[in-house]
Amino acid sequence: MELYNSNSIKLYNSLTKSKETFEPLNEGMIGMYVCGPTVYSNVHLGNVRTFMSFDMIYRYFLHLGYKVRYVRNITDAGHLTDDDSEDKISTKARLEKLEPMEIVQKYTVDFHDILKRFNFLPPSIEPTATGHIVEQIEAIEEIISNGLAYESNGSVYFDVLKYNEQGGDYGMLSKRKMDEVISNTRTLDGQAEKKNPQDFALWKKANPEHIMRWPSPWGVGFPGWHLECTVMSTKYLGETFDIHGGGMDLKFPHHECEIAQSKACTNTNPVNYWMHTNMLTLNSQKMSKSTGNSILPGEILSGDNDILRKAFSAGVVRFFCMQAHYRSILDFSSDALEASEKGFQKLMEAMTSLKDLTTSNSSSVNIQDWKDKCYGAMNDDFNTPILISHLFEAVKFVNVIKEGKETISKSDLELLSNTMRIFVFDVLGLENSTNGDASDSKLDGVMQMLIDMRKDARDNKDWALSDKIRDELAELGIQLKDGKDGTTFSVN
Repeated sequence: MELYNSNSIKLYNSLTKSKETFEPLNEGMIGMYVCGPTVYSNVHLGNVRTFMSFDMIYRYFLHLGYKVRYVRNITDAGHLTDDDSEDKISTKARLEKLEPMEIVQKYTVDFHDILKRFNFLPPSIEPTATGHIVEQIEAIEEIISNGLAYESNGSVYFDVLKYNEQGGDYGMLSKRKMDEVISNTRTLDGQAEKKNPQDFALWKKANPEHIMRWPSPWGVGFPGWHLECTVMSTKYLGETFDIHGGGMDLKFPHHECEIAQSKACTNTNPVNYWMHTNMLTLNSQKMSKSTGNSILPGEILSGDNDILRKAFSAGVVRFFCMQAHYRSILDFSSDALEASEKGFQKLMEAMTSLKDLTTSNSSSVNIQDWKDKCYGAMNDDFNTPILISHLFEAVKFVNVIKEGKETISKSDLELLSNTMRIFVFDVLGLENSTNGDASDSKLDGVMQMLIDMRKDARDNKDWALSDKIRDELAELGIQLKDGKDGTTFSVN
């Protein structure tokens, strides 16, 4: 019997707002689509958390023996700004005086670099919006032919009211009523072209100054943001597929529009299970570049920021993220990351200790029951916090066995070791950096000693020694930062 047949997974479906038993369309196979980044800036922390959650889910399905086609797109055109006339990549290209594809290349490379540093598995397919312009035009023509879209002054809009009149249910995912959608519609550029204010763009006519443009039956323009995901998900996964994921901020209007577009083309619901990750906060406040309460993933790893007291490794940050359920709000702070760092080190120390444990003829602990609890946690909507609590039960096992206070048989030790490796490395995607963490710990100790020496020198007005410590560390690529909470350091 295949492993996946012996496990019953329940996942929370945003469409029904309930946990459901997961039943793939095709036995042993899963199609999963996750909305990827719009590559006009450095990938932000909220994106990383969302992609990390689906990386974990992808890893678990693979471990269970499923053949998974995981599609995560790159939005390199068509993501409209609030004026509904210019996409973000064109805007950034104009600001930086670069070609749009230079912007795309620059930030796609950054995206891949960050995900690699956080030990992500690559998706099966990573399609781009610009690579599917023809398919998007074909989809628009199909929606027009079905009477659910209309051309206006070189642009094409989806007719939301007509869609609902013909049996559609715009708002089915976000649970918004049409009156609410209409009342919350902002007055934006292009509204005069629409039949109804809630209609959304499938194709936008390009102004003369617009950089990214393609020919179409309606004139030169560019696709709307929502259409690309409809086209690429169904092209690679079929008219109906298993799982569609993304951040909860995409539920409306992006995912709502995807459903409407797909039903307008095929008259079928495109997705069986919609999954959404929750938001991130920083020091209990909403992250915002305008207020300065914002931090990039690379800044966490380098320590080059004014928010955290020190740098943190990618393994620690990943472990920290896994300690919260993907549907829970996650708050970043120095205190929380430092606590996670200690837990991460204990876990990795236990992984190293496993291979040095001695065995006996019998076990004083029930490893099979513990293993079943680990699978039970993951099968309950991928509950990584509960899984981690079970892993720390195993850390206690390891420590008491190491101290000779408990015994374990050879077969149970193999079961314990294999299960720990599966969940720590294969599923959670953590990397065993025990040696690196030990080195980091020693560096922290040496740096604290130098920081204390420098403080003593400054207290004694020995400015020469204080400057010498600072300058020589700088030559070694270690920057000291003096703040109201004391001195911290970052390694360049």
